[in-house]
Amino acid sequence: MFVPAAPPGGGRPGKAFTLAEVLIASTLSTLVLAAVFSAFLFLARTGFRSSSYSEMEAEMRRGLDAFARDTRNATDVRWNDSQSLTLTLNGAPVAYAYDSDPASATYRSFYRAEGGQPRTVLIRGLTPDFAFRRYKLEQPGVADNSANNDSETKLLQLTLRAARTNAATTGASNSAVSARYMLRNKRVAN
Repeated sequence: MFVPAAPPGGGRPGKAFTLAEVLIASTLSTLVLAAVFSAFLFLARTGFRSSSYSEMEAEMRRGLDAFARDTRNATDVRWNDSQSLTLTLNGAPVAYAYDSDPASATYRSFYRAEGGQPRTVLIRGLTPDFAFRRYKLEQPGVADNSANNDSETKLLQLTLRAARTNAATTGASNSAVSARYMLRNKRVAN
């Protein structure tokens, strides 16, 4: 039987890979590519959540600042319900509300509406647990300073939660309870 001479360096005769070597190499390559792909997806999802949080935070800050500015300058307040109120600014009504109507273009938004002008959306993507709360001036020895009517309302507060979702990620949410904003120009009856 003829046995070919071994090439210099002691390797195998011929230059081909065995089936076992090809299978091992392809399995290792698949595992490495799967790890790289999953790391890429993880980083993309983290980036999306991060940008969603940043966007929500900025939008909530701007919306609450606009509400705080108008509240401090208001001369009166009319409580419509826990998701809607009307401030009087310079003698004109300015409504602030949460839109719970699915048929509306501003659905799930906190908006501002002045006179006959269109709504200005302040914060989008809110959950239905949005609520205004009203308080009277703090009095010594009184544990609950909640106001029962418009004439004794001196402080307003918002509770809201914004959420952003995407088909590729689980989404991001941010909850906020605002400070109590004082109606500086409103006289109250305690």
